[in-house]
Amino acid sequence: MSEEPKLYPVKLVWTGGKSGNLTVEGKAVIKTGVPSGGPEKAIFHSPEDLFVASATMCYMNGFIEFTRKMRIEFKSFECDAVGTLEKVGRSFEVTRIDMKAKIAVGSEDIRKRIDRALDLAAKYCFIGNSMKCRISYETDVVVE
Repeated sequence: MSEEPKLYPVKLVWTGGKSGNLTVEGKAVIKTGVPSGGPEKAIFHSPEDLFVASATMCYMNGFIEFTRKMRIEFKSFECDAVGTLEKVGRSFEVTRIDMKAKIAVGSEDIRKRIDRALDLAAKYCFIGNSMKCRISYETDVVVE
């Protein structure tokens, strides 16, 4: 990636209540809402959802990039993540994100290399590194 700053413009348009349409030019609209209460909870993405998802996607993308550079093949990658929102002082903060990844590989011989790619993905996740909350990574590598 270039060292020049990159810009990521988004547009949020209020659609009523505490809901909106989040758009990035040329991409699918994300319907946004509040994390609890009312019908929005079940159908719209909250800022909390998107915050945790951003860190999780960055981790996965980093893993994929490092396995590509290391010429490692894997069969599947899944990651469950949970963000914890807590009252801190007078406000609320996401204080931690706990991730649990499951990676399927074809052979036991590449386990150490997969572990290295996972470590590098966590270390260089620029989204996670931009967050002030603690992020934990647990992984399960299975041979299929």
